[in-house]
Amino acid sequence: MTQILSPAEVVERSGFSLDTLRYYERIGLLDGIGRSASGHRRFSQDHLEWLGVLRCLRDTGMPIAEMRRYAQSAREGNCTLAERLALLTAHEARVEQHIAELRAQQDHLREKIAWYREQLDDTDQI
Repeated sequence: MTQILSPAEVVERSGFSLDTLRYYERIGLLDGIGRSASGHRRFSQDHLEWLGVLRCLRDTGMPIAEMRRYAQSAREGNCTLAERLALLTAHEARVEQHIAELRAQQDHLREKIAWYREQLDDTDQI
């Protein structure tokens, strides 16, 4: 039997806010969400796993439009495997470029920190 999760449980486990879950449902990133007799959303373990994918994509800077394209492709099944691979490969290349830029900026920060430490050491010796 499939475990049914309440919105509060999904918020706790996914780290997304309830507003984000509603937004993702509204724009088509989350689909197939059931409702209880009282109208409350009911999520499955599959939804929680999909939210893990969305978390990764969002946290690595994938734009919402691309996330929507990826989600739509995923819903279309195995005939879109090549499309999804291309989307993720392009995104990974952008992530790699961003990491390289951040590393260069980190190196610059380290140089400035070393310079300031050197200046402080010089003033301590006066």
